[in-house]
Amino acid sequence: MTPGDRETPLVTYNTSSSPSIDPARMQQRHRGTLTDLLGVRFVEGSRERIVAEVTVRKDLLTSGGRLHGGTLMALADIVGATGAAENLPPGTWTTTLESKTNFFAAVGSGTIRAEATPLHRGSQTMVWQTRITDESGRLLSMTVQTQMVLQRRQAEGDSPAPRSGAPGGVP
Repeated sequence: MTPGDRETPLVTYNTSSSPSIDPARMQQRHRGTLTDLLGVRFVEGSRERIVAEVTVRKDLLTSGGRLHGGTLMALADIVGATGAAENLPPGTWTTTLESKTNFFAAVGSGTIRAEATPLHRGSQTMVWQTRITDESGRLLSMTVQTQMVLQRRQAEGDSPAPRSGAPGGVP
């Protein structure tokens, strides 16, 4: 898939006034990427909010038995970039420009939940905040990331941008 390509629109309209995004379609877009490696499951989506979960596994832990901070950062980036991608105008793609994560608590088992919401959606940048919590709702980390909005390359021979995740971009 090249930047800006979408065979089937991800946004479908439900009975409420806001559009929802089929989690299965989000999952399909991320197939074969870091998203799969981490075991990220998209559970809910709209242009205003993306929600995903990860089951904590032994291979995602530090030697001290706690979920690695890089896992939290990668999950936040995936979910925030997906939210930005769902808000892109036609003919554009996005890549992470900056990301800042604060860690508040550790977890060694269970399921974590990431919820990304937009703070700013402009024509050149978007800023998304992702809160990651444990099963009890305790805040584990908060990430604020800036996504750059880029024009799709049209020149023959240009290599396509990466499919998803960051750094690199989400078409």
